Order: sequence, then structure tokens, then C-alpha cells
Amino acid sequence: MTDLIGDIHGHADELEALLLKLGYKKNNGTYSHPHRKVLFVGDYIDRGPKIRETLQIVRSMVESDNANALMGNHEYNALCFHYQDPEGGHLRKHSIKNIMQHCKTIEAFKDYPEEYEEYLDWFKTLPLYFETDTFKAVHACWDNNNIEYLKKTLVNDRLTDDLIYQSITKGSELHEAIEETLKGKEMKMPGGLSFEDKDQNKRTEIRIKWWEDPATMTYKSMSVEPIEKLPEHPIELAELKSLDFYRSDDKKVFFGHYWLRGEPSFYKDNICCLDYSVAKGGKLVAYRLSGENILDGRNLTYV
Repeated sequence: MTDLIGDIHGHADELEALLLKLGYKKNNGTYSHPHRKVLFVGDYIDRGPKIRETLQIVRSMVESDNANALMGNHEYNALCFHYQDPEGGHLRKHSIKNIMQHCKTIEAFKDYPEEYEEYLDWFKTLPLYFETDTFKAVHACWDNNNIEYLKKTLVNDRLTDDLIYQSITKGSELHEAIEETLKGKEMKMPGGLSFEDKDQNKRTEIRIKWWEDPATMTYKSMSVEPIEKLPEHPIELAELKSLDFYRSDDKKVFFGHYWLRGEPSFYKDNICCLDYSVAKGGKLVAYRLSGENILDGRNLTYV
């Protein structure tokens, strides 16, 4: 009896409203339900107005065994932004772009530096994936090869300090597995095309639907984000790192990350994205899983 909740990004008021809507009540400082448990799919920090409060809610639910929480790319980025590079600087460069991504979190903890250090340590306790006999959950992308590699490499499905340092080596198997698991799969746009993302950054690569067979897709239909300038012609398969995709006969899989808009719905009977852009005026979405084999739209709840 699991309630899966998408990216929160410091929107604690919406999180509390959603928990109450789902029937959770606050007792002894934490939210609980007599028969259900939450699974958060990552991205608790950055962007929103109540980042400390969000972390307090999520962590208290995890520590009281009323929730499980996965690592999102923003928690991973925060660790790399904080860790010093032995060669100088930090594992994640303190560029203007990266500072702007983390500025809300930095501001939220400017008077609470020791508390933030504790949360950074807590981030390392968050697993990168979750699986039961009936479903899977991950922040951005469940690629079976990546997950199998991470199962062999991580420590109890989690990152250690040594692994974090190793993970920044571009081109390494660990770097690629973490990048795709936490940030999704990408593909270069054809013909030198580019677009501006939600933060007005120029992008030459698109996030792709890793649950679709690329041999049957066009550039436009393969993009998670609707980009009008993408052509409706078949993908150059040689441009892809891998032709593997998540099969329709695999378990139900839940994830966040993709800043969807509009009314929550499903891509396929076993594919559920829960990120509907609460940090950009959208919805905070949950799926109430109760043992059904096929996703049911009536089980989507949001505020």
C-alpha cells in the first residue's frame, strides 16, 4: 500500500496539502497513515520557498518508517557542489549556472550551516533505486543494465564518499550509470538545432523517452519535452549510446524529473512520471498503488 510522490523542490505547503489529501495525519511531529507508506522519488531541494521544511517532513517520515526516499539529481548535485576537488575547486563547479540552481537551498540554510551539513550526510543514505516484486521506482530513468551495474557497485544501493569522487570521471561506467539513472537519457538534436530550457539555458540535446523503441520513433516523438522545431523523421540510431529500452511487459515503473505539464496521465500501462512542475506553478502529484497490475488513472492524486 504505497503512495509514490513526485519532485517537491521545496514546496512544503503543497506537500503537506497532498499528504492530508491522501489521508496522512501529523502525529508527534511526523506524518503517518494507518495502512500506507510514502515513496518519494527525489528532488526535495532547490527552487522552492520552504526547502528546510520540506526536508524536515521527508526525513522525519523516513526515520519514523512512514516513508522511503530516493536520491534525486538535485541531492546528488548538492553533494558534488559541496565536496572539494583534490585538484582545486569543487566536484561540481561553482559556475554562475550551478550557483543559481542551488541558490534557494544556500539561502534557506545560510543561518543553519551545521543543519545543512547533517542533511548532506543524510542525502548519502538515500538509495538510487527501489524495487519490489510488483514495481520499480527511480528518479529519472530505469535502465536495466545501469541498475544491474549499480547493484554491483554501490554499497547497499547507496553512494559512499569514495564513489561520489569516482562518479565525476566522465566516460566511466559509474559516471554514465549515475547520470542516466538520476538525470535521464539524452540525444543530440539533428542539424545543429538547439532550444532554451525552462531556465533559459541553451540546450543541444533532448531528454528522450527511454521506454520507447527508438527504431519506431521520430526526433519529435522521442523527445520528452514538446519541441516544435524537432523534425518528424526517423532517428539516426547511430547517434544513440544504446538501443535498449524499457519493455511494456516489464514491471510498473515510477519516476519524476521531467517537468511535465497539464493533467497527470500515463505514457503506457506500466510507465508513470510523477513530476508535473510544482516548482513552476504546476501540480504536486502522487500515485496510490494498491496492488493493481495495470496503472489506473483513478489512483492519481494531486494538489
